[in-house]
Amino acid sequence: MSKLLNKFGASSSATAADGDHRKHGDLPAATTYDSEVGRIEHARENKRKIGVTTAIFLIVNRVVGTGIFATPGTIFALSGSVGLSLFIWVAGMIIALAGTAVYLEWGTAIPKNGGEKNYLEYVFRKPKFLTTGLYTGYVVLLGWASGNSVVFGEYILHAAEVEVDRWNQRAIGLACITTAFLIHGLALNWGLRLQNLLGTIKLVIIVIIILCGFIALGGHVKLPEEQKPKNFQNAFEGTTGSPYGVVTALYNVIWSYIGYSNANYALSETKNPVRTLKIAAPVGIITISILYMLVNVAYFAAVPREEILEGGRLVAASLFRNVMGGTAERALSVFVALSAFGNVLSVIFSQGRLVQELGREGILPWSRFFASNRPLNAPLAGLFEHWLICVITMLAPPPGDAYNFILNLISYPLAIINVFVAGGLAYLYLNRKEWNWNPPISASLPVVIFFMLSNIYLVIAPFVPPEEGQNVYESLPYYLHCVVGIAIIVAGGLYWVVWAKILPKIGKYELIRETVVDEIDGWERNVFFRRPYGESVPSERHVGSPEPEVANRWTVRSSSRTFREPSINFLRRILFRLICVLTFRALLDSRLSSVVLCDSELDAGKARIRDYLALTMCGTKWLRQKKNLNAIICE
Repeated sequence: MSKLLNKFGASSSATAADGDHRKHGDLPAATTYDSEVGRIEHARENKRKIGVTTAIFLIVNRVVGTGIFATPGTIFALSGSVGLSLFIWVAGMIIALAGTAVYLEWGTAIPKNGGEKNYLEYVFRKPKFLTTGLYTGYVVLLGWASGNSVVFGEYILHAAEVEVDRWNQRAIGLACITTAFLIHGLALNWGLRLQNLLGTIKLVIIVIIILCGFIALGGHVKLPEEQKPKNFQNAFEGTTGSPYGVVTALYNVIWSYIGYSNANYALSETKNPVRTLKIAAPVGIITISILYMLVNVAYFAAVPREEILEGGRLVAASLFRNVMGGTAERALSVFVALSAFGNVLSVIFSQGRLVQELGREGILPWSRFFASNRPLNAPLAGLFEHWLICVITMLAPPPGDAYNFILNLISYPLAIINVFVAGGLAYLYLNRKEWNWNPPISASLPVVIFFMLSNIYLVIAPFVPPEEGQNVYESLPYYLHCVVGIAIIVAGGLYWVVWAKILPKIGKYELIRETVVDEIDGWERNVFFRRPYGESVPSERHVGSPEPEVANRWTVRSSSRTFREPSINFLRRILFRLICVLTFRALLDSRLSSVVLCDSELDAGKARIRDYLALTMCGTKWLRQKKNLNAIICE
């Protein structure tokens, strides 16, 4: 059953209603409402399962996927030299650290599920619901987990010494994303434990790569003397410096760092979310940044220049082979694939909850379906939607361009979103008193401006045509990912125009959004309903000046329509219990002929059935009292 609750000032409203009805003697007890709210808060707290360690691994699993194993070769090819390649990695690291600071401030100010959606809605409120509509296209239409699923298939085939073709790589990638979907959909706790385990494996693999790098720096490489790498001699030799090459290489670095905001998407499920995020985000991203730089040094120490260019996404496998031999190469390739699988688990976990949050906001069609955690306390609908988009994304591009296209397609819209996330925070800084903006952590205005300008560059620079031979794609236009990325966000805007503007004008109604709390889940969701023009809204509540801890500022309304849904659910429960009682009684009667019972046992059994049936039927009387209580609460 669901209840309509006003988050802002509910206690004072309830107190006033309590006083009025006490005068007339028709309120049973002053604590009834408080007990209901307390029970819902208790249910909500029971859903918080993510601690500091799990939050750190959510970030580590999301960031450390296949990027550090698959992109260094592409970055080296685009930059042309070891020196520029390392500088690009440093630049990406600085942007990621600035982004972590920005998202850390937002997350501690608005500690709830949803990530960027909450932050954009908090600042950009007009036109009404436009921000959510634009963000919907970004969340719903991008297959974030598809790229790492593809590389999972590539490394598995490499370990098995099977040649990669158009379909075997994608088939294994499909099995990867499907397994992740089933684990998080059917066994949430085991999925979180597996994420933590694979996060540990990732760190072990990275440490092994770094140790191999130190061994290679000592000259212990299984290569002839003339073929041993000399990449640090004349480190800037061959530098290209083309704008397209540099920005595309920077996209690859940023792809490797995507996920520093991953814990922000599950703050409603996090224990003590502000404290947890303050610890997990800096620890996770600083640790990863240091390891990434050491891994790149290891690659250049163990793999010759020509082999890096030829190996492409298998540079990690080349390092294992050159330092430890062919058997170790195949074994560690399996562990790299497991690292990719851990990333897929982390991504689909977060994206499924983003889709669920959009359902709770009421922006998606069939919002109740997408908002629910039933029946297994997991967002099955959101997970399935992301699985479906990932499958389409994996199968659509040509095989040679699939990974690079997916990488750039996801990174480009993210840069657009980050421009507005940072710009909105800068606006709050400049109007701090008006917005009463005082979060537990401040990123500082210079960091916010730097992050915003970096992402503006990433949005504009890809449209500069590449030099001859610099196109990252084999058969696709160099700008295709930009066009498709913008189209995805625009698609969300078109959906908003149809849903929030055109259809209301045709139907002569106004969209009103109200907050509902599910008493079983303990989760909040927003429900849109249509109010015909000219119809008054009873008991309308408008929220006053903005407060930083809450992102949504919508009208909360109570009406008979609100209670129709809980009444139906309650009657369903009564009917279900009645069927169970009658079935049990029929089974008992059918056994009387074959089972000999004494009179006292038979009478006791029948009495228990009568008591349970009477208790179930008394629910209708309780339901009438419940309606009166709801009317009092919302008065």
